[in-house]
Amino acid sequence: MAQVRFRQAIALALADEMRIDPAVMVFGEDVAQAEGPFKTSEGLLAEFGPLRVRDTPISEMAFTGAGVGAATAGMKPVIEIMFMEFMGVALDMVVTEAAKFHYLSGGQFKVPMVIRASVGAGGGFGLQHSQTLENWLVATPGLKVIVPSDIQSAYELTRAAIRDPGPVAVLEPRALYGDRGALVQKEDGLMEIGKARIMREGASLTVVSMGQLVGKSLEALAGMDVEVIDLSTLVPWDQDCVSQSIKKTGRLVIVQEAPISGGWGHEILSLMVSKHFADLKAPPFIISPPNAPVPYGKELEELYIPQPGYIKEQIAHYLVTNQVPTPWWIQRGLL
Repeated sequence: MAQVRFRQAIALALADEMRIDPAVMVFGEDVAQAEGPFKTSEGLLAEFGPLRVRDTPISEMAFTGAGVGAATAGMKPVIEIMFMEFMGVALDMVVTEAAKFHYLSGGQFKVPMVIRASVGAGGGFGLQHSQTLENWLVATPGLKVIVPSDIQSAYELTRAAIRDPGPVAVLEPRALYGDRGALVQKEDGLMEIGKARIMREGASLTVVSMGQLVGKSLEALAGMDVEVIDLSTLVPWDQDCVSQSIKKTGRLVIVQEAPISGGWGHEILSLMVSKHFADLKAPPFIISPPNAPVPYGKELEELYIPQPGYIKEQIAHYLVTNQVPTPWWIQRGLL
């Protein structure tokens, strides 16, 4: 069992798939010579050469479009979007072309393509480079969206995404790139796209989270009788897992990094309330940042992201009172 960093787990996943499948190729800005802006393609150029690991011009629209073309021609491109915000200039290629080409062709063409992007706050990159923005993608039929939360899921979900016959967006929490821990490299029994993970069992409350907030939730709720679910896949999300947990606990809290308005948690909350209204012992709610840009200063950025202490405080109040707690920015009269 190797000890690696989160970013290295991604590089190892790419290398393992490239070794067994010559159709897999990697390209994007600085992914070859520099081994990726966050070192997520470390060692790939040296092993696989410049035909399969390619640096591109600074044009996300162009190289994402090239990925769509390569995929329809039989390759399995893995493209890297340096920051999720840069996906904005390539959205046409992702949501109009990659996600729709199979349907447009009447099933004659597949688009086995992976679009990787770094997301989220916690690294001091400022408001233009710290958003999650998964809401840009989740309303796109034909596109799968996954978010790893730890080293093992980063490795397994990356490999699962490459093996998928259609386009998959992998949103990598940037704050986790430096995390270090154990990794089991394996060929079979990989995490499945569309399957959530129960990270900790409990009977009093269901907490659903994703990305870097999974670890913060587990830390916050240590010793509490709370079930913590790592959603792992945002599209299609595991309704059965969440549903079965709510039947057991009777309560639901979403912990997300996205701002409260328009965040991914609203879909889960809405569907689960309509499905389990009679099972619920208290109104579900969402723990999230406020509707504000991600601040640059370290202390403000840490306040913006739900931290373990804040998560614990909100959930403890909820379990005692069965009432939705007031978020910190309203308590302080800020928003």
